[in-house]
Amino acid sequence: MTDHLRQLCRLNGTSGREEQVRAYILSHLEGKADVTVDPLGNVLAFVRGKERAKKTVMLSAHMDEVGFIITYITEEGYLKFSPVGGIDDKVIVGRPVSVGDRAVPGVIGIKAIHLTDKADSGKVPEAGILYIDIGAEDRAQALSVAAVGDAAYFVSDYRELGQHKVQSKALDDRFGCALLLDLIDRGVPRDAWFCFLTQEEIGLRGAVVAAHRVNPDYAIVLEATTAADVAGVDDADCVCKQGGGAVVSFMDRRTVYDRTLFRESRCRPARYQMPDQNGRGRRQRRRIHPSGKRRRAHDCRFAPMPLHPQRHERRGRQRHGGLPFVDRSAFALLCR
Repeated sequence: MTDHLRQLCRLNGTSGREEQVRAYILSHLEGKADVTVDPLGNVLAFVRGKERAKKTVMLSAHMDEVGFIITYITEEGYLKFSPVGGIDDKVIVGRPVSVGDRAVPGVIGIKAIHLTDKADSGKVPEAGILYIDIGAEDRAQALSVAAVGDAAYFVSDYRELGQHKVQSKALDDRFGCALLLDLIDRGVPRDAWFCFLTQEEIGLRGAVVAAHRVNPDYAIVLEATTAADVAGVDDADCVCKQGGGAVVSFMDRRTVYDRTLFRESRCRPARYQMPDQNGRGRRQRRRIHPSGKRRRAHDCRFAPMPLHPQRHERRGRQRHGGLPFVDRSAFALLCR
């Protein structure tokens, strides 16, 4: 799984620009699944297990990452931009980026401190006043390598931190994609749909389309969440802790998950002495849950991480044979 994760995180793919990620996933599904790519770009893979399933199970992860889109090019050759997805303004100033299909290198800049008004010097700059400097001399030169509508991506190398963590861009949700690919490689006990979704970061669009197309009885979403186990955060506000195991959510802002599935998800890891922890979910589950008869949407939130730097927990991989958070017995139970 680590090899999949490393390769996926190095690819670029903001919402609506998931082509590189989709191509990688499709190349690894050849001969392993019946694959459909829908008009929105979702990859819907039906994987046949050793036995037929009485229920339709959908496992999903999203392919897109947060980033930026170029909205204007100034006469001086700077690129103005808007965020794609939710990005904290505090972490983008001075960050290196690559722009467009040519991967033009650039850096996010701001007015120099000695030119900033005192009233604004202590404030976090909003994205609207920032720009990307690609080294162009003027607008014409910038237009020769970039255009309005181009995507801009964070530049961040994949590297290991300590013994059990990594830093990279796009861990949300390439980690979920890597887990799905790993599970397919290992084989599944019963038939299931493996869905790699688009445009999660800008409104969960792929999840809506996929849920209506697959029409599952059960949905298991493999996602990343933020670990608030940092200094100055009360335990009551700590969503989860690194090293505490998979995060099994029981609710989000719009959905309360099926209690039987939630309890079963907590019991299975306990039987096999695999760590897990409670959490509050969000995102795709709220879109899959209300669509038709899919009343039992369930969430497994992977990769506890702070936003900056992004990290994921992989201790379980060494201790549990490469499938730290997906228990096959629980999977088989859902497919009965």
